[in-house]
Amino acid sequence: MSLLGLGEFHEFGAADQRFLYLVPSAAVFALDDPASALIDTLGVQRLNREDLLAAVSPRFPGNGLDETLAELELVRAVRPVATPAPETPTIIPLTPFPLTTAVLNVTNQCNLSCAYCYEYSEDKIVDTTTGAQPKFMSEETARQSIDLLFREAGDNAVVHVSFFGGETLLNFPVLSRVVPYAREEAAARGKRVEFNLTTNATLLSSEMIDFLVEHDIAVTVSIDGPREMQDRFRVFRDGAGSYDALLPRVRELLRRHHSRPIGARVTLTSQVNDISGIFHHLTEEIGFQEVGFAPVTTSPGRDHALDREGFDKMVAQFKALADEFLDAAAADRHHGFSNVSETLAEIHKGVSKAYPCGAGLGLMGVSTGGDVALCHRFAGSEEHRLGSVDTGIDREAQTAFLERHHLAHKIDCHTCWARPLCSGGCYHEAHTRYGTSTHANLHYCDWIREWTDICLRIYGELAERNGPFLNRFDS
Repeated sequence: MSLLGLGEFHEFGAADQRFLYLVPSAAVFALDDPASALIDTLGVQRLNREDLLAAVSPRFPGNGLDETLAELELVRAVRPVATPAPETPTIIPLTPFPLTTAVLNVTNQCNLSCAYCYEYSEDKIVDTTTGAQPKFMSEETARQSIDLLFREAGDNAVVHVSFFGGETLLNFPVLSRVVPYAREEAAARGKRVEFNLTTNATLLSSEMIDFLVEHDIAVTVSIDGPREMQDRFRVFRDGAGSYDALLPRVRELLRRHHSRPIGARVTLTSQVNDISGIFHHLTEEIGFQEVGFAPVTTSPGRDHALDREGFDKMVAQFKALADEFLDAAAADRHHGFSNVSETLAEIHKGVSKAYPCGAGLGLMGVSTGGDVALCHRFAGSEEHRLGSVDTGIDREAQTAFLERHHLAHKIDCHTCWARPLCSGGCYHEAHTRYGTSTHANLHYCDWIREWTDICLRIYGELAERNGPFLNRFDS
């Protein structure tokens, strides 16, 4: 009779309950006492089925251990030792894969001069000063981008258009004309189109806010917190800080725009890292409903780069803020720490990724000149070009990209229990750090595992303390 051993999982505890995060299936499995005893016994010694049941049964007479063991085998928490662990299958999505999101880089210009900006600093991929790409997307190119999205959307009932830059609002005239065009095209095809844009908010006017409200456009404001933090890097070309310029405009936006949450996006650096202070300033003093944080994308060695100590400090502060989220969610109160809610949604849905995001698959970026790329961060890069809005998507280039970037080829990830949610990390981050988008983000590994464990514990706590809260992640 073959010996039994443990499968691949990550154990965590929450609400005085033991859970397993099952790596092959990305499922969360609660352990009762008999299941715990079986797992613990196999953790010490591999046994055949008969000996395993005999070792555990005196503690649980008549408790249906056979059925419990069969269930553990079914979910692959327990497996025959002689059977090799399942490998990550190299399944390349069929193309044409339906396009769900087009990110239009409507300009590569910006009215700020942020020292850490990946688009304009030493870490830039595309040199916007050569004239190879126009400074502003034309209305014709914007319309062609919308046409491409609908042409490639397949049966998707809903498509998404994101406006990005540079500073998006520098090209508000084109944006304001392409939104009605997209709505008309969606209606003609029996689809719905949703919009969002990212802005530094320094150019927001009452006219623009009227437009955003009228067309139900979701807005993310790039802002790093209170004045002293915002003005550390987010400055105008003359070095003046941007906080005082954006604050009244953001307040008016929050006062008038209620149909969509207005989110804040914070870039964390070695100098801007007071996560709790930033969060409470943005939510309580300014009024943002959602706040998300991301460590700066930069090469190591830059003054603003986070080192190991910086990442450790970030995770500790993330955990403290995540505990606030848990207390609020357990009491059915809103808490705007979007890093938690986004990860909980993926855990709840059992997301298991072969690719870290939809870039180059269901999402593509369009440069100011109409080139189609992996995402907005690569828009205009010839190396990462996947077609154009007039000639369409280059399916050969897309297939080659998907083959090269599949999780199965990221050897460093194969023994990591967090790979279903990470899949090696951001392509752009990899390109900046390692010179190629195919590389796993190894500098992120420890904090990604710690953060995933934190969110798993919150998920387990909510499952026990306020299960209905998790239903919001069903859709």
